Amino acid sequence: MSPSPKLRMTRQRQVILEELRRVSSHPTADEVYDLVRRQLPRMSLGTVYRNLEMLSESGVIRKLELGGTPRRFDGNATDHHHVRCIRCGRLEDAAVEPSAAVENALRGVSDYDILGYRLEFIGLCPQCKEEAQSFQE
Repeated sequence: MSPSPKLRMTRQRQVILEELRRVSSHPTADEVYDLVRRQLPRMSLGTVYRNLEMLSESGVIRKLELGGTPRRFDGNATDHHHVRCIRCGRLEDAAVEPSAAVENALRGVSDYDILGYRLEFIGLCPQCKEEAQSFQE
């Protein structure tokens, strides 16, 4: 997705966007700050927060607000789902296509004007699953 015409792509925003698109870990703002400081050591945490909000509001990136966890950011702004480990918090893209069937099912039983939806799968990542199994043995 290209930036909104109203959003000026400053050097700081460009570096934040490049770092978000380079990683698949869906970092928190603090983690983004650590990533961008390698290229822009004088950038403040507040600047990172403000720019993440601007990029998110303009639709260039996605802000992920998942129940009970710190906000995370995704450089992939297309519609897609996520899977999160309930033990370690690891978050990955879920390799399933978004489905209009979910929206359509809710439209038939709700008076809400459905604008979209977000789906999060939860479970144990392979490493946590292995650790849990070895602990039980």
